[in-house]
Amino acid sequence: MSHAAPKLPLYVEEILDAMGDDPGREALVHEGRRVTVGEFRDLVHRMARALRAEGLRRGDTVTLLSGNLPETVAARYAANLLGCRVNHLYNKLSAEVQAGIVADVETRALVVDPRLAERADEVTRLAPVESVLVLGPAKTGKDLLELAAARSAEPFPSEAEPGDIASIRHTGGTTGHPKGICTTFAQVGHGGSLRDGEAYTPRQLVCTTIAHAAGHLADGTLRRGGVLILLEDFDPATVLATVERERVTDVFLLPPLLYALLDHPDLDRTDTSSLRCVLYGGCPASPVRIADALRRFGPVLLQFYGQSEAGGISFLMPEDHDPARPGRLRSVGRVLPGVEVAVRDPATGRDLPPGAHGEICVRSEQVMKGYWKRPDLTAEVLRDGWLHTGDIGFLDDEGYLTVVDRIKDMIIVVGGHVYTSELEDVLNAHPGVRHSAVYGVRDTDAMERVHAAVIPEPGADVSADALRAFVRERCGAMYEPHRIDFLPELPLTDAGKPDKKALRRAAERPAG
Repeated sequence: MSHAAPKLPLYVEEILDAMGDDPGREALVHEGRRVTVGEFRDLVHRMARALRAEGLRRGDTVTLLSGNLPETVAARYAANLLGCRVNHLYNKLSAEVQAGIVADVETRALVVDPRLAERADEVTRLAPVESVLVLGPAKTGKDLLELAAARSAEPFPSEAEPGDIASIRHTGGTTGHPKGICTTFAQVGHGGSLRDGEAYTPRQLVCTTIAHAAGHLADGTLRRGGVLILLEDFDPATVLATVERERVTDVFLLPPLLYALLDHPDLDRTDTSSLRCVLYGGCPASPVRIADALRRFGPVLLQFYGQSEAGGISFLMPEDHDPARPGRLRSVGRVLPGVEVAVRDPATGRDLPPGAHGEICVRSEQVMKGYWKRPDLTAEVLRDGWLHTGDIGFLDDEGYLTVVDRIKDMIIVVGGHVYTSELEDVLNAHPGVRHSAVYGVRDTDAMERVHAAVIPEPGADVSADALRAFVRERCGAMYEPHRIDFLPELPLTDAGKPDKKALRRAAERPAG
C-alpha cells in the first residue's frame, strides 16, 4: 500500500519556526513599539482564524492597503497560511489605479491600515469588495485586530500548496495598465536575507515600502531569527538616527536613497559602525557615488540585480567593490547559484559572445509563473523556458554581468543607440554634478533626442554647454544631450526609482 508523502512546511511556517524558542525576544520594531516573537506568532495564527471566519479560503485574493506596520506583515502571513494569494497596493498610486488593481485581482477582502481608511472608502466605491478589514479601529469596515483577539493562538497549519499563487505584485501603474506578477508559494520560499550565511543576527532597517523588495527581504531576516525595524518612509535624517539608535546591521536602499544619505549633513556625526550590509539595487548606480559610499561606510556594500518577474539574478559582492576598477563597479556582479543567464540578440535570439550587448535572458526556479490574466504578455516574455527581461547588457570574460539599459529606455538617435546608464555615469563623473537621469524624447517617427535632468552639486558653477562639451569629449557627439534641465531633485516613482516617465512628460509638454 502506498502512502502520501508528508506535506512539507511552506514559507510562513518555516519563518515562524525559525524565529526561535524565546517568545520574549524582540522581533519587530515600529515607532518605539517593540513586538516580541510570541506576540507576532500569536497574531499571525489568530488572524488566520479570523480571516477564515470571514469566509476566506484557499485561492481567494486578499489585498493590502497599508504602510509598514508589524500588523501588515502578520496579515500577509495569515492570508498565505490560508492559501490565499496576497496583493499589496502601492500607497502612492491614485485611487482610480488602486481600484482597478483591486478589481482585476478579484479581491475578496481588503485589509486596510487605519490611517488609510478614507482612501479605502474611495477605492471600494470604485471597486466594491465583499469584506473590508481594518488593522485597528476605524469608521469603515471591521476591526481585524479585534476579530483576531477573539480567536485561538494555537498554530494554524498551512493550507497552501507549493504551486498555488502566493502573491500578485504589480509593476508599473503610474500610466497605462499595471501588470500583475504571479509568484507561487514554492518561489516565495527561495527568499533570503541580505547576507545569508553570515555569522551575525541581522537587525534590518526597512525604510522603503514592504509592498516591494523590502518585504521580500524582510522574510529572510525573520527566517534568520533577526529583527525588523520598520519606518514608514525614507527620510535621510530619520534613517541615520535609527541606524545609530537601533544598531542596525542591514539596510536596503535604491541608489537615489543611498546618495541622499551620503549628501546629508548628519552623516558625519552619525555612528554607522553597526552596519554589516548596505544592499543597493533596483536601478543603475553611479560608480562615482558608490566609490563615495565605500569611503564612508567601508566594505559593506552589496549590489543586487533582479526583477519582480525573475527574483534575484546576480550580486556584486563586497570584495568586488574596488574603486580602482570602475568597470567592475559598473557591473551587477556574478550570476547567483541556481540562476542561468544568457545574453542574446533581440532580433535573432542567438547567444552573443562576451562583451557583446544584447537582451539579458534568465532561467531559474524564481522566475514568475506569469502575468495575472495576461497570457498574451506572459507569452511575450516567457519563451522556451527563458524569461526575456527587457534589459540590455553584456557578460565579460570573467562572468560579470553589466546592465546598460532597458530596451524601452534605450535612445534611438541618428548614428546608433545611446544607453542611458552609460551617459548618466559620464555626467555623474563631472565634479559639478551630484546626480542625473537621462531619457529620450521623440523627435521624428523613428528618432529621439537625448535629454538629461541634472542635480548640480551645491554651489557648483556648471552650465549646460560645459556638460555637453564634457560628454562630447568622452563619448562623442552622438551622446551629447540636446537639452539639459537643472533640477533641485529628481522625481521618484513609488518604488524609489528615478521617474523617467514623469521627466519625459514634462519635457514633451508645450511651453507656456
